[in-house]
Amino acid sequence: MAEKVKTEIKFEIVKSVGIISEGSKGWKKELNIIKWNDRDPKYDLRDWAPDRTKMGKGITLTKEEVAKLKELLASAE
Repeated sequence: MAEKVKTEIKFEIVKSVGIISEGSKGWKKELNIIKWNDRDPKYDLRDWAPDRTKMGKGITLTKEEVAKLKELLASAE
């Protein structure tokens, strides 16, 4: 049987861009710029616990991907 190996994810919040929403239990959907595992910083959108010790699933985007997303959203209006 395969053994599960727990790996630690290293991250550094380089810049907090803003809060998109807040749930009733204090979790916040935030847009941040984050360095994951010492890689180049990326835009990151996900839910965070009030003390930032836990996080939900999210999405990371490069600067170019954010620019494309912005274009797509503008054309969808």
